Amino acid sequence: MFEEFREALLIMISTPIYVIVIGAEILFSSFYNHNNYSKKGTIENIYLMFLNMGLDILMRGVCLLILNFFFQFHFVELQNQWAYWIVLIIGQDFLFYLLHYVDHYVRFFWAVHVTHHSSEEFNLTVGFRSSVFQPLYRFIYFIPLSLCGFAGKDIMFIYSATQIYGILIHTKYINKLGPLEWIFSTPSHHRVHHASNIPYLDKNMGMLLIIWDRMFGTFAEERADEPVRYGLTENIKSRHPAHVVFHEWVGISKDLKKSSSFKHKLKYLFAPPGWSHDGSKKTAKQLREEHHSRK
Repeated sequence: MFEEFREALLIMISTPIYVIVIGAEILFSSFYNHNNYSKKGTIENIYLMFLNMGLDILMRGVCLLILNFFFQFHFVELQNQWAYWIVLIIGQDFLFYLLHYVDHYVRFFWAVHVTHHSSEEFNLTVGFRSSVFQPLYRFIYFIPLSLCGFAGKDIMFIYSATQIYGILIHTKYINKLGPLEWIFSTPSHHRVHHASNIPYLDKNMGMLLIIWDRMFGTFAEERADEPVRYGLTENIKSRHPAHVVFHEWVGISKDLKKSSSFKHKLKYLFAPPGWSHDGSKKTAKQLREEHHSRK
């Protein structure tokens, strides 16, 4: 009963925040003719949000069941409540960073995540532009938390809570935040994450904390001499709802036919996006190397 109240309270708090800040951003953008919002783009973001939300609701019971199963075998137990929640927040954020990293560097999972990056706009509603099928596997990354003594309901609650912050950093209207830039993911960091500029590709993947990116070499600073261009390196041409969700899967199926080699087929599925056996496409790493060599 308490868990249901906790989730309901989270919705009651977050919903008016979303309404106020998104409404204010739309008005500000319209008043100053910034054109940060389009009707088609906003509808697309809402459509993807509802697809993800529906699947998330369907998977919630399964996730809780599996996390609770592994909780039976936990080998650590934090008695101090402050330590419990702080370690859970930090641990969950690190594991989300790992999930996010895999989503960017393994094409099979990039095919799921690419929907979040396919918008050429950047505004608060893009925060709701969800990776539709991610709920099918996201919970797997949180199993180590169950083994470390964190209850499934608490893991899922913290994920929902930190997602609120993750949505609110999808804005152009907040500049750099001084010393906070060293610790937290900020709007400046996340603008870089959504950029199609070659130096910015696959950078700044933390949702709450930026320290993981700084530690593991995936950090990039937003630079005045490299204005952010939003979207993909090759933006999708059709905005048909099914194409937005499945276009990368279509691309994978076409690439699998290019070579009869089993090794090549595996790489088209699990190598980084852009890998090709004949050099016809390039990964983000290859693009960066070419970019640096031209300087």
